Amino acid sequence: MREDQSAPEAVDTPGEGHDDRWRALAVCLVAGGMCLLDVSIVNVALPSIREGLSATDSQVQWIVAGYSLAFGMALVPAGRLGDARSRRTVFMWGVALFTLASAACGAAPSAWAISVARVVQGVGGGMITPQVSGFIQNLFRGPERGRAFGLFGASIGISTAIGPLLGGVLVQLGGPEWGWRLVFYVNLPVGLLLLVLARTWLPRVAEGRRQSLDPVGVVLFAAAMLLVLLPVVEGDQGKPLSERPWWLAGVAVLVLAVFYAWERHWSSRGRETLVDLSLARVPSYVFGLGLGTFYFAGFTSIFIVLTLYLQSGLRYSALEAGLTQLPFAVGSAVTAFYGGRIVQRWGRLLVLGGLAMITVALVGIDVLLPRLDGHEGLSLAPLLLLAGAGGGLVISPNITLALDEVDPARAGAGGGLLQTAQRVGSALGVAVVLAQFFGALAATDGDYAEALSSSLRTTIGLVVVALLLGVVDLVRRARATGRSAGATADRG
Repeated sequence: MREDQSAPEAVDTPGEGHDDRWRALAVCLVAGGMCLLDVSIVNVALPSIREGLSATDSQVQWIVAGYSLAFGMALVPAGRLGDARSRRTVFMWGVALFTLASAACGAAPSAWAISVARVVQGVGGGMITPQVSGFIQNLFRGPERGRAFGLFGASIGISTAIGPLLGGVLVQLGGPEWGWRLVFYVNLPVGLLLLVLARTWLPRVAEGRRQSLDPVGVVLFAAAMLLVLLPVVEGDQGKPLSERPWWLAGVAVLVLAVFYAWERHWSSRGRETLVDLSLARVPSYVFGLGLGTFYFAGFTSIFIVLTLYLQSGLRYSALEAGLTQLPFAVGSAVTAFYGGRIVQRWGRLLVLGGLAMITVALVGIDVLLPRLDGHEGLSLAPLLLLAGAGGGLVISPNITLALDEVDPARAGAGGGLLQTAQRVGSALGVAVVLAQFFGALAATDGDYAEALSSSLRTTIGLVVVALLLGVVDLVRRARATGRSAGATADRG
């Protein structure tokens, strides 16, 4: 990066000497966890929303997907804004927007009002999330950075897995009228507390040379993401994938081509671009992005099809279904914390071990399901614990390895692009797996166990693709290390 385009100056107190860095990390993790929690917590409240507000299938679809759509579109522009201006300011505005939108969701008089508020809530979440990885890159170095990313990974795993449990508790406490509103209102005290703590503990950033925010690039990138995700949002979960408007993906490719051409043109004029095109020349980042995309395509799908199997197939309550998935959250939290501590020692091997554990666990669930006859939730607990433990060794170590060679000044944009790819992967994976689940359900006259088993095989395939990308990256790293050692020996 050119010297005259440097990002804003570092924090008042340098990263490793910043006494409040662990407290700043706690603020970031709670905020990031709150955003990711809202991806899954709302699912268990949908029956109550549908009944209480007479919501149509289309409205319910937008309540779920509108959040993810706005979240995914906002990540990269928000990360770029944090890099170019003040990461602390963008973070606080994001928390404020998310909190206000949560209040609007809880007080919504109609399903469409919730849908609109959920889009605004997604924008707030998209503003918050890239600042988290940016703060970690800025505040921590060496082994401490690995531990910080380990905690970040633990918060991702816990938030995603515990969402159905917390949602089930709130729905049960509030009843049919107030339960779904509590799912949104629970964000209010958390958001207000975060604003106070962020102002106190997050490091201030001195204004440096103001950079261009690349408005044309922002519009083109947002349009491309919208076109990629619209087929997922608009599609009816009960209909085949072939009936979705996939032609929009072709238009998205054209828009991305125009976006790339514009970014090169903008860069040639000496301006800062929305996406740092040099990231494509960082192999560790490219492999980390691809691995994370395929992993999240499978990872997110697991909870949705498992919840459908438990609640619709076995008639579990929302609370019981959430408790069944608790072992995954426990396993993920524990290994993510320790995975961050040892990622520098084991590198890509650690991620491969995690992916192998998940694959074994999912294959085990597929084999075990036809043989279960009662106590299904208890029987699946050990395998879900193993899958969670594997997941904890994937998320945070992969983020650490992907960003390891990225300039900390570009950490917000780099982290935002990583998480945008994860959100797109999640959305597309859920669309494919759910379509397969409902297709198998129809073909077997309502056999939920067979539908879960069929969709799990697709999930296993997505995880295996991530595993293969990890193997290729491991071989690449080994060869690079060998060449470096050979060059050192020659000089000696």
